[in-house]
Amino acid sequence: MSSLAVLHASQLVTLTGPQRPRAGNELSELGIIRDGGMLIRGGKIEHIGPSDEIEKNVGDAEIVDARGRVVMPGFVDAHTHLVFAGNRLEDFERRSRGETYEQIAKGGGGIWSTVEKTRAASELDLLAQAKEHANWFLRCGTTTVEAKSGYGLTVEDELKILRVLRQLKEGVRLEIVPTFLGAHAVPRKLSPDEYLDVVITEMLPRVTAEKLAEFCDVFCERAYFNIDQSRKILSAAKKLGLNLRGHVDQLTNSGGAKLIAELGATTADHLEQTDEQGIAALKKAKVQPVLLPGSVYALGSSRYPRAREMIKAGLGVVLATDFNPGSSPTPSMPMILSLACTQMKMSPAEAITASTVNAAFSVNRGDKIGAFEPGKLANFVIFDCEDYRELAYWFGMPQTYAVYIRGQRLMEL
Repeated sequence: MSSLAVLHASQLVTLTGPQRPRAGNELSELGIIRDGGMLIRGGKIEHIGPSDEIEKNVGDAEIVDARGRVVMPGFVDAHTHLVFAGNRLEDFERRSRGETYEQIAKGGGGIWSTVEKTRAASELDLLAQAKEHANWFLRCGTTTVEAKSGYGLTVEDELKILRVLRQLKEGVRLEIVPTFLGAHAVPRKLSPDEYLDVVITEMLPRVTAEKLAEFCDVFCERAYFNIDQSRKILSAAKKLGLNLRGHVDQLTNSGGAKLIAELGATTADHLEQTDEQGIAALKKAKVQPVLLPGSVYALGSSRYPRAREMIKAGLGVVLATDFNPGSSPTPSMPMILSLACTQMKMSPAEAITASTVNAAFSVNRGDKIGAFEPGKLANFVIFDCEDYRELAYWFGMPQTYAVYIRGQRLMEL
């Protein structure tokens, strides 16, 4: 790999700091170097500092002039449903007429409509659509995503989705962290307990034997999987060596956050309905909350997670898109930053930290990505703005100028 010297960034947003999720006031400490630069060799960061200092050691490195632009680590999207077939335009129109998520699901829409389309699609068709989705993320400045299965709900269809993710990792530059979410909904013609047995005795052993996932997730919610069922699935996954995540307290406060804390999961995701006790349990267990304001917005709700209370409690807050065809059809992390600032009253700096270095730790990549520090991968974005706050301020428009993964520029954006 060739050497690269990025020079004269209006703001080099380094996010240097402790090697753990940032909490409290640390969320606002971006480590900005004005007129900053960095030297990259072999796809990794070698040195960061003022541009005049970097220039002394450029040697034969290719020069990238970032004058007048922000340079920062690529976004790490810690909660997506990347692989699916089709769309949910009918659901969108029904929501626009006032129907709720639950009403649409009962009427044949929701997760089940995507399951039917995904089951009918070939692996090749799914891969083609997933490649298109991956490019959307890259164009928005995201360089790493966590991606879940969950639209198959049979052994072979769940494996099909995870195999597509494995092929996608080899075919696109977007870096992918795979998660098994077989417990996304209960298939028709099966009771919850019958399907629970399929997930635990058939799916999980196959997933782990083929090394198709790093995490196991579950949709712990009324009419999906209750606390006891969710505990059984996640406990079985943990015994097989998978790390744990959880869709919890999205539609109701069922105690999901407490369950995730009890099991020592890596993240608790959604948390729109989580109360003070749930927040305290997450703090005690050092679980990172992954907040998904895009799904609140897209569902037409007004109940956003209690981000300020979580920050005050000392949690290592994460922001993610929840990219999916039904409740959050956006790959745009800048849009999520805007929602975090306007609807959850996070500061722009807190939002940047939550979507880069904190998100990196939530997918067990904090030692490799998410901050500009020597030895970490040179996954970064140059944004066509002078101040990082503009990313949340100007919403609904792309500001991505260039995306680099492992020190190599992506030419097709």
